[in-house]
Amino acid sequence: EERARMRSSTAIGMLLIGAAIAIGAFRDFIFVNLNYHLDFLEHARRVSYAHSLFQACAGEIDARGLRALKWVFAILFILCNLALATMLSRVRFGDHRYRVPIMIGFGIVALIAGLSNALGAWVPVFSVLGVKLLHMLQYPVILILLWAAGWLVPQRERASELP
Repeated sequence: EERARMRSSTAIGMLLIGAAIAIGAFRDFIFVNLNYHLDFLEHARRVSYAHSLFQACAGEIDARGLRALKWVFAILFILCNLALATMLSRVRFGDHRYRVPIMIGFGIVALIAGLSNALGAWVPVFSVLGVKLLHMLQYPVILILLWAAGWLVPQRERASELP
């Protein structure tokens, strides 16, 4: 019975990571095309390299609207990865004991990213740091770290083994 539960949790964990990778690929498609279309609008290019499907969806949105949309999508993808990380933590460790630390960790990284972005006005390297930290929250980096952390917690300390 324990082996079956472990196989089941491994399968669910792999599905969650697979979902995170698929969401990351979708995020990449959105942002690459958003940036192509922004470049087209802001630099009066003759041709937009954005995918035709994206161009059809973007329609008449101006550059300012696209920049706002980038933030909306960034927050949406961060929340998706936070939800997936919380679910994976539950699957890997057997309970929700790490839910709050994961949420706090996401918040701290987001805060550091925001501060770095603001400091980038004076020290450009901070802008790069801010972008990299925001990307980390939008891709399955945290989920892969959680998956690996599951091997560090001895089996007897998992929730199913606790009294």
